[in-house]
Amino acid sequence: MSALGDELDAERRVAELEQALRRAQQQAHKAKAKTADLVAAVYEAARDAALVNGTPKPITAPKRDKRKGHAEVALLHMTDVHVGAVTATYNTDVAARRIAETVAKTVKLTEIQRAEHPVRKCVVMLGGDLIEQTAQFPNQVWGVDQTTFDQVFSAARLIGDALLTLLGHFDAITVYEVPGNHGRVGRGKGRQSLDYESATNWDRIVGRVIRDQLASQERVTWHDADTWYHVGEIGTYRFLVHHGDTIRGFGGNIPAYGIIRKHLSWASGVMPDFTDAYIGHFHIPMTLPLAAGQRVFVTPSMVSDSAFAKEWVASTSIPAQRLHFIDPKRGRVTSEYMLWLD
Repeated sequence: MSALGDELDAERRVAELEQALRRAQQQAHKAKAKTADLVAAVYEAARDAALVNGTPKPITAPKRDKRKGHAEVALLHMTDVHVGAVTATYNTDVAARRIAETVAKTVKLTEIQRAEHPVRKCVVMLGGDLIEQTAQFPNQVWGVDQTTFDQVFSAARLIGDALLTLLGHFDAITVYEVPGNHGRVGRGKGRQSLDYESATNWDRIVGRVIRDQLASQERVTWHDADTWYHVGEIGTYRFLVHHGDTIRGFGGNIPAYGIIRKHLSWASGVMPDFTDAYIGHFHIPMTLPLAAGQRVFVTPSMVSDSAFAKEWVASTSIPAQRLHFIDPKRGRVTSEYMLWLD
């Protein structure tokens, strides 16, 4: 081929590449615009619902607990609810019952603790994956009973009602919210989206809807999921809470080694100091020791018969959540409960 022919062929290839790039950019723009429209629609629907239905009236505070003794704080880890997911034994109706049961057991166990000492405050950790969504992986749309849009409002209603119930039994509720990988908006891997900025996450959107609904509840303090983790304080007790999906490459189907290794690295000064860590994501219960008495508490999911748990961690995924009671002066866990929900 002549030099002129080579030059023309090269120009044609460049033109074809430019056209392909423009098509890709146009497709990405359309996908991002579609996602942005959906997020905007959720916020608009939430505002409309508040206008039509109103927001709950302030919940009356419980009678002042006059028991003497050293007060403790309830610490509830509610994670991996996956509202909208469908398995052989799980769907949105089951999620509603299990959320209600989690709250009922929290209240009952708190009353048992109060026989010995005051428990006036409750800290709630919303650990991510509050909804299943429909675009996390191929064919996911066939494994849900609601659209992503409807899942957001179902989760907000169920968790909002749970917090209102707790508010009737505690002087104050503090919420720490972190995002999960199922909260990712659009295509991508883990919580990283190719279609939208990482700060936009369905878990965070659910939290925003709940906060707007509970705006009149002055006894609720909310820490937004503006980062992938929080280090909260209950007196001298400092807890690290994150979803757990940042722990990868643990080898085989036993994630304990990877969990311990990552948290030991974080505890070496990479992260702010923490007493214990709380994660979900793996759908199985574990308590793993770190150095200097620190521990990592892995809380199961509310989902039973989880395909993820069977495939990746060889577990039947018995549904449960976690409740601890904290001594704020001594900075330690005094009581540990697994709230079994099967």
